[in-house]
Amino acid sequence: MIGTLQQADAPDRNNALTVLQAFLPKAGENYAQLRNFDRGTGMESCTVSALSPFIRRRILTEEEVLRATLGFHSPRTAGKFIQEVFWRSYWKGWLELRPTVWRDYRQEVERQLNRIQSEGGLRQMWQDACAGDTGIACFDAWARELAQTGYLHNHARMWFASIWVFTLGLPWALGADFFLRHLRDGDPASNTLSWRWVAGLHTQGKHYVASAQNIAKFTEGRFFPSGQLAQDPAPLPWQAPPAPRSLAPTLAVQTGLRTGLLVHDEDVALDQALRTCPEPVAVGRMNSARHLSPLIVAPIVTDWAEGAITHALAAHPQLAPATTVTPETIAEWAESEGLEQIVTPYAPTGPVAEAFTAAQPTLEAAGIRLCQIRRTYDSRAWPFATHGFFRFKDQIPALLTALDAPDHSAA
Repeated sequence: MIGTLQQADAPDRNNALTVLQAFLPKAGENYAQLRNFDRGTGMESCTVSALSPFIRRRILTEEEVLRATLGFHSPRTAGKFIQEVFWRSYWKGWLELRPTVWRDYRQEVERQLNRIQSEGGLRQMWQDACAGDTGIACFDAWARELAQTGYLHNHARMWFASIWVFTLGLPWALGADFFLRHLRDGDPASNTLSWRWVAGLHTQGKHYVASAQNIAKFTEGRFFPSGQLAQDPAPLPWQAPPAPRSLAPTLAVQTGLRTGLLVHDEDVALDQALRTCPEPVAVGRMNSARHLSPLIVAPIVTDWAEGAITHALAAHPQLAPATTVTPETIAEWAESEGLEQIVTPYAPTGPVAEAFTAAQPTLEAAGIRLCQIRRTYDSRAWPFATHGFFRFKDQIPALLTALDAPDHSAA
């Protein structure tokens, strides 16, 4: 996962481009050598890119970041950073081809929350972990840093997840939920599948076990939890994932219909949607971040998503003022505006996709078409996420070459 910075506190494109330009000189050997070091709050710019919250909401797109990187470095020199960008694409594609894994995760969170209501010991352990009150200094510091800043270094995320699952013995799904409630770059695919990978649920026979020596090395001695961590835990019981489905088709936009634009927090880059619908008769804005968890999602997450939508709309002053739409009122908004068609950026598996699925029967009954505009980059990359990342990685050279091909996603 690409790193993030607490200083990247304005979810607008100008800020994103500033952060990108500052990072580009370091995207080569510097990143490859230093990316695993967690030097603590305020020192992140030495080792990570700070781009993940912008890419998460597509204030910047993966294509833009990759093109800018290749304008500064060769694919070999920036290979590690390029792989990190494609890890995100791999996770997104893997879950998109297996959306039932997200549904199962949602159900597991509910099941474990029900356990907490009836098992006092588990509830206390969970509360202590979330509050950073376990007595494991590194873990507690990371829990507090996450809650306060909406950030954790990627290596710290792995250590944290491993300690949560194997040392504290807490349900992995509640840890993934804790991250989604607090990370500004928390993503249904990257977050859920990374937690599954750490726990040993993603790849048979593989799990991630944090060690005191590794933590000491990559925190440069700030932490050394000697004797506090599980030494050789077994992975959680593995089950074969569902077979990948084909990438779902999208509905083509029809001309001559009364069309509205729906802007949501999964993808605020409106260029392609506006090419298909340059003059929408109505505009809706929908922030789904509070639906990432059945518990309260931190304001640092919901406010970042809301700000991303606001800045995206401000970049297109020709659009009509946007009406606030909730995941529950999509059809109501469309009907009140007399729409025959909604155009919206594609929503990958997650809360927005769930909202679209729930609204679809009512929209269809009212004769309203829902047209999701999926990026060519996604349509090219996601179908290769059928197995592990290393098979996906074989496609990276061709995917990089395709960045220079015409983009027909709005055709």
